[in-house]
Amino acid sequence: MKKQISDIPTCVQCTNKSSIFCALSSNEKSELGENKGGNFYKKGQVVFYEGNHSSGLYCVFKGKVKLTKLGEDGKEQVIRFAKDADILGYRALLSNESYQATATAMEDCLICRLSKKNFIQLMEKNPKLSWNTMRLLSNDLRKAEQHLINIAQKTAKERIAEALIVLKSTFGLKLDQKTLDVTLKRSEIAEIAGTTTETTIRTLASLHKEEIIELNEKNILILNLKKLTKTAAIYD
Repeated sequence: MKKQISDIPTCVQCTNKSSIFCALSSNEKSELGENKGGNFYKKGQVVFYEGNHSSGLYCVFKGKVKLTKLGEDGKEQVIRFAKDADILGYRALLSNESYQATATAMEDCLICRLSKKNFIQLMEKNPKLSWNTMRLLSNDLRKAEQHLINIAQKTAKERIAEALIVLKSTFGLKLDQKTLDVTLKRSEIAEIAGTTTETTIRTLASLHKEEIIELNEKNILILNLKKLTKTAAIYD
């Protein structure tokens, strides 16, 4: 069961520079935080389910979350990730539709739930917040279009290499500046790349043999980012 948090941080206390709410003044952050709730989710717990009606806006105060969607064959597909200061459920909230994905905690998380009414009101009053939200939606669309192109045109090895680069850009590296700051099952990496777990295991082993990455139990170290980028067929 998720654990209700009685003493949650206020929106004014949040100083993460990557948040779309950086556009708000202290007074507006206080307004956004009115009637705010917060829950502590253990690793593996679901924040919301695909198909459920949108009931508010979620903001990750601390932790990592994956969003997955079920295909027609019942297979789960990772569509994106969220980390500290990222928001969840905004597309469903703005379109007044049900959630199009399931959000699951990848590690222990503290997640705030914000009022839909307060968020909409602030968007109407603050053009910069509206602009930040539109940029977020536009970025989502661009990534979705690129993913479709990758599935159609890239090999499994290229997609798996690109998945590792996406993980690096999303979560960053640990203090050694080599190890991905996120731990995923091989099946989850396969879901990102749109391939099978078996292919992912073989491909990661091949990248390890080529000394592009290093596999250290559940950790993945990027030894040669330039070669990994070339393998992913990513060109500037």
